[in-house]
Amino acid sequence: MTEVWFYHLERTGLDQALPELLEKTLQRGWKAIVRSPAAERIEHLDGWLWSYRDDSFLPHAPAGEPAAERQPILLTTGFDNPNGADALFLVDGAEPGELAGYQRCVVLFDGGDPEQLSVARAQWTKVKGQGFSVSYWKQQARGWEKQA
Repeated sequence: MTEVWFYHLERTGLDQALPELLEKTLQRGWKAIVRSPAAERIEHLDGWLWSYRDDSFLPHAPAGEPAAERQPILLTTGFDNPNGADALFLVDGAEPGELAGYQRCVVLFDGGDPEQLSVARAQWTKVKGQGFSVSYWKQQARGWEKQA
């Protein structure tokens, strides 16, 4: 069954946290989907993941690009899983949709945004009620700590 992990961003923003988590996902040999409800976020991430660090990049493509199904990381606003991803990353309050087929779903939310906090709480309640294994991770000075 899919594990659902909630990441409460307090010390860094999405642009800093997401690449680190995607790197760990690829190191596991997994593919990933990053889903946002906003096409503007997908466009931003498409540029950002090529240049977030001088000595590295994350191989990816937005959905709809040629051979998108072969990409290790697919950026999308859609609910399908064309690259057979093992991990689903939800940003900007994106809905999880069907979680069958994913090993892990990671919900990233900004602790300084009341709307994102509200959406994350509702998502927590929903997936926990559906019987998924749920974890809550909070940013601390020394890194991520599992709180629940």
